[in-house]
Amino acid sequence: MVREWLERSISPVQRQSFVISFTAFLATLLLMALFSVLLLIFVRGGAYFWPTPVYEVVFTHQATGKLTKGYAQVHSRYQEKGGEVWWLHYSHKSSPYGSQARVERKDVQFIEEAANAAQITVKDGRTVLGQPVFLQAQQSTLPLAEYQQLQQQVGELSEKIELIRAQQLAGIHQQLADLDTRKVAYDAPARQRLNDAFRKWQAKIEVLERERAGYQMRVRLADASEVQLSLSDIADVTYSGKLNYLEKWQVVLGQIWEFLTQSPKQANTAGGVFPALFGTVLMVFLMTIIVTPFGVLAAVYLNEYAPNNALTAIIRISVSNMAGVPSIVYGVFGLGFFVYAVGGNIDAIFFADHLPAPTMGTPGVFWAALTMAILTLPVVIVATEEGLRRVPEGLKSGSYALGATKAETILHTVLPIASPGIMTGVILAIARASGEVAPLMLVGAVKFAPNLPVDGEFPYLHLDRQFMHLGVLIYDGAFHSQTDAKGASMMFAACLLLLVVVFVLNILAVLLRTRLRRRYLQG
Repeated sequence: MVREWLERSISPVQRQSFVISFTAFLATLLLMALFSVLLLIFVRGGAYFWPTPVYEVVFTHQATGKLTKGYAQVHSRYQEKGGEVWWLHYSHKSSPYGSQARVERKDVQFIEEAANAAQITVKDGRTVLGQPVFLQAQQSTLPLAEYQQLQQQVGELSEKIELIRAQQLAGIHQQLADLDTRKVAYDAPARQRLNDAFRKWQAKIEVLERERAGYQMRVRLADASEVQLSLSDIADVTYSGKLNYLEKWQVVLGQIWEFLTQSPKQANTAGGVFPALFGTVLMVFLMTIIVTPFGVLAAVYLNEYAPNNALTAIIRISVSNMAGVPSIVYGVFGLGFFVYAVGGNIDAIFFADHLPAPTMGTPGVFWAALTMAILTLPVVIVATEEGLRRVPEGLKSGSYALGATKAETILHTVLPIASPGIMTGVILAIARASGEVAPLMLVGAVKFAPNLPVDGEFPYLHLDRQFMHLGVLIYDGAFHSQTDAKGASMMFAACLLLLVVVFVLNILAVLLRTRLRRRYLQG
């Protein structure tokens, strides 16, 4: 009935126009939703780098019911039950390194931006909101203008301390460990000399540390109480109320650099993301090296050598269905097969003297790359096979007519022309591998890894080490930052960085694909 009514009421041209308009409307909705998500990530992530104003605030604390005065930053504002609610990060006498409070706007008695108050960031990620008053250097009081000069002196002392630890104490520790291995007696002269040398250098370090501790900054809080901060603990001092627009952008660029080059702090709610960024790029790089030859060889076999029978059809269906398997299943497979079975047997054969401590039989970056290669293998096979089908049969026939074998035709004619299709599969694999989290949590990615998989110690690339991943960092930080607005901003910043990483990796692959297409199709 409806169909007949539509055919009588609307002409074929109008129906076609309606279908086009409706699909265009849906496409517009999709683009608007995508743009809204990107805009939300950009705005919330950008807030992590932008200098936040410091206010002097007097409010009624909901938990104690008492008036509280402090320097504070407003990290988020939203409407709830008709009233405006603020999340404040503030410093006061009982908690100079900051507390968080959920405050209704009606409970705020006084608020005014404090231009003389600064956000003092400590090296462990905590912040103090207060007014620096003066500096102290070995019992002498100095003005704040001497801050950069004193920080330089503190830096020189820190370098001396680290130099002694690296050049003297590390060697002594190594020699003592060698004596332990050889079971040399504790009262042996060689051990006594090493112990004496250790005590001498350790005493020198303690002298330098006491000298460094003499450099301090006195900070006054809003309730007139004062705290002393060691200059060696201070990472940055920012007077957001005194910055002009250009200086704020300079602060933003500095914050972005620190975000990219420093490690996470305060349970992944402060600091930077360098280990996670490095681990993500390394894991994707290893996965690409592993999955590309396997995927291309499998596609070549299916398209060029496999007979056109039911078994080949079943294999193609299975490959397509593998793309729909939940990623956590691949994680369980990687943990059981790669880590416990393959890694455990490698330990039994090559690292038996280290057992029961596992060497390769534990989650690591190599097993994670292998697992992600299995996960993305169907994508590469399907895209490569599609590229192989587009190679003109005339080119193959011409190659055979010139006397080339089938292997030579595939190697020198078919694969170069199909290379844009191969790169399309690699691009899709990179995009999926960069964003997956669930399987990585089973086979090697952790919330904090003390060492990078690459360092200056032989063999330089340590495939057995666990690593950090941006996706896992976001997953973990999202739970820890539910009541921490600043930490939530960091998670949005990490999301923005993950999108940029995927975008850059894809752009590189697209450029390579374009170059190959131009070379083999137009050359």
